[in-house]
Amino acid sequence: MFAISIVHLLNDSMQSTVSALFPILRDSLDLSYKQIGLIAFAMNMTASLLQPAVGYAADLKPRPYILPVGVGFTLAGIVALALAPHYYVILLAVTAIGIGSAIFHPESSRVAYLAAGSKRGLAQSIFQVGGNIGSALGPIMTAVFFVRVGQFGVIWFAFVAAAAIGIQTFVARWYRDQNVAGRKKAKAGALPLHQVGLSSRQVMWAVVVLVFLVISKHVYMSSISSYYSFYLIDYYGVSVKHAQWFLFAFLAASAAGTFLGGPLADRFGRRNIIWFSILGTAPFSILLPYANLTWTGVLCVLAGFILSSAFSIIVVYAQELMPGKVGLISGLFFGLAFGIGGLGSAVLGWIADATTIAFIMKLCAYLPLLGILAVLLPKDKHLYA
Repeated sequence: MFAISIVHLLNDSMQSTVSALFPILRDSLDLSYKQIGLIAFAMNMTASLLQPAVGYAADLKPRPYILPVGVGFTLAGIVALALAPHYYVILLAVTAIGIGSAIFHPESSRVAYLAAGSKRGLAQSIFQVGGNIGSALGPIMTAVFFVRVGQFGVIWFAFVAAAAIGIQTFVARWYRDQNVAGRKKAKAGALPLHQVGLSSRQVMWAVVVLVFLVISKHVYMSSISSYYSFYLIDYYGVSVKHAQWFLFAFLAASAAGTFLGGPLADRFGRRNIIWFSILGTAPFSILLPYANLTWTGVLCVLAGFILSSAFSIIVVYAQELMPGKVGLISGLFFGLAFGIGGLGSAVLGWIADATTIAFIMKLCAYLPLLGILAVLLPKDKHLYA
């Protein structure tokens, strides 16, 4: 579990170099907000479209060896991003990084599921908190590194990718051994997967509700991760370096929320924590655009902490709705998260060019109100016949 979480940290820290470079690229290549949004769109939509296919293929036949291969694509994208002289080369580089993520997340989530035992919420949180910590490193890298050395500094992450490939090779061997052991148990007459105490229609309705909750969460997260630093720079007059520390605080709080969400759901129920996490963010997100500099930082931290406790639980809840489809569900929801994040960045960039960054902050502040939809989810006791 900790090995796969560490690789998740390394993988997402490399991905976070893309958004970390946005303020640098805006100045060096004279990019518009629309172009910045399209960079995020290219990376995230590539991952979004490929992940369900990778997960479905893994359900049919697990392929442990593709774990290090996925990080290999990320390595290629990192090198290309460091050396990219033009905007279109940057788009190709982030597409390669998106392919790496598409391979990494569904198969790695299956590893977390295999290692979880009865603590699936905790296991999924351990896996995902690595990614959240990696994402949180992006603003730090901008504040202390990229502001000084610029775009070419990304090349140092080639060593991070090499380390991740080594760890993934170890994880792939464990994953292979578990699959062999699982086939032996199946031949010996192991117990079947649990049966869901819901009709097919109820299951599909619950999945649709979960999809809307993921949309509300990740469009809001995208508005903060892509544009909050610009909001602070343009409306509070802070420096690029200072703005990145605010963004780091939001992402660090998100990592803490992700880690705590799983254990809380194991104790208090999946549905209850999903409900609390998304709807409970609304008071803080709505107040954030109207606060002064100090309070906007405090409210952003609280919003990130509460909102991020939901995603790992949504994935586990969906996996339990559809037992035997762990790879497909993981690919679908991770892919949806990436796709909505990328599409949200692109659309919000267009809107920001036509209006203002402040308008984006105010518009997205109401998205967590969609958390009210969690009341439509079946109670946890209905997940088992």
